[in-house]
Amino acid sequence: MPSKKRSLLSILKILYRDYPLSSALLEYKNPFQLLVVTILSAQCTDIVANRVADYIFKKYKTPTAFSKAKLSTLKKEIKKTGLYNSKAKNIIASSRIIVKKYKSKIPQSMSELTQLPGVGRKTANIILSTAFKKREGIAVDTHVRRISRRLGLTTYLDPNKIEQDLIRIVPYKEWLDFNHLLVNHGRRICNARRPLCCDCNINKYCPFKRCRK
Repeated sequence: MPSKKRSLLSILKILYRDYPLSSALLEYKNPFQLLVVTILSAQCTDIVANRVADYIFKKYKTPTAFSKAKLSTLKKEIKKTGLYNSKAKNIIASSRIIVKKYKSKIPQSMSELTQLPGVGRKTANIILSTAFKKREGIAVDTHVRRISRRLGLTTYLDPNKIEQDLIRIVPYKEWLDFNHLLVNHGRRICNARRPLCCDCNINKYCPFKRCRK
């Protein structure tokens, strides 16, 4: 087994121990709500996205309700998440497609999901893995990108290229949990500006390490 993959297995074992209840931090009650809150979370904290989503889900309870939402009103309602102009347009447009083409059900394939406005591979992967427990790829968000590069699992900046590197090295059975594990580790230890390398349990496997244990 190549040393990089062997190290990754050791890293995953430690992360599973440190974050045994790793799961999506976005709050939702069904796959459609997960789609909406994931769109809202782009370049926004999960806390703010969850708060805004909780408010709008009380008003718009179904895909049909979102499909009939007034664009100017929805923009104001989600303004705190940032990028609200495009997010509001994408939510309404995706809702209309879901209602008309999929009878208000979220499609369950990467090809179908990525045809929805505002849905790229990251969002599609989150929906597939979290809502449907389907492994079609690995969601690459800011935490996964940062930590994967620091661990030497990839040298790319482009999320799609990073995903392809990860797919080649991360065991298939771990695809569902990989994003959640790295997100939790990124939030608690391996943050962007001041990573707590001396408190990191995977420090010895990390080329980026700033602390000698």
